[in-house]
Amino acid sequence: MVVAYLLGSIPFGYLIVRAKQGADIRQTGSGGTGATNVSRRAGKGAGVITLVLDAMKGAAAVVIAKLVLVETVYIRGYIGAGETARPLHTAWVAAAAIAVILGHIFPIWLSFHGGKGVATGVGVFIVLAPIAVALAGVIFVLIVVVTRYVSLGSIVAAATIPLFILVQNNFIQPVVDLPPLLTAASAGAALIIFAHRENIRRLIQGTESKFK
Repeated sequence: MVVAYLLGSIPFGYLIVRAKQGADIRQTGSGGTGATNVSRRAGKGAGVITLVLDAMKGAAAVVIAKLVLVETVYIRGYIGAGETARPLHTAWVAAAAIAVILGHIFPIWLSFHGGKGVATGVGVFIVLAPIAVALAGVIFVLIVVVTRYVSLGSIVAAATIPLFILVQNNFIQPVVDLPPLLTAASAGAALIIFAHRENIRRLIQGTESKFK
């Protein structure tokens, strides 16, 4: 969990804007270090790089947790016996997933003022629940195309991931270790929505910036 949190805390958006323009991204737009705010300050190319790196750190945290929390078992008693690996402590993998999103939103290096957790959450759930992420991605694109509000698309997409995990489990294919995965998805969605609280206020007031 500590490794996951520290991975999440790497402020790629902040570092990219600092390297490119010598500026502090936290003093621009929404003040977040995520891809949308970086795009507004340093261009869409910088935003795309931020998006990819933030997603990669989310995926890396989960992959590392899965590698660490594996037990190698030597099976005896039948022809072809040998070593096999089985995952252990899936609840801790889910905890690492939550920790990396927490790290992105509340990075220790930037006085706990980071991004909104969306790209990092995408990286996490591409590893844990790719079908749910794909379905939520469709929702995100539709909302952004219709409204031009990235924040609204992000909020709704994050909220639908737990729902899509249940849909997958009930109608597409059974989900392995459903309870910890559903817990991670619900906690991740709650964190992302909490990080968008100012965006929600601006959406209600009609002052939220649209993506151009």
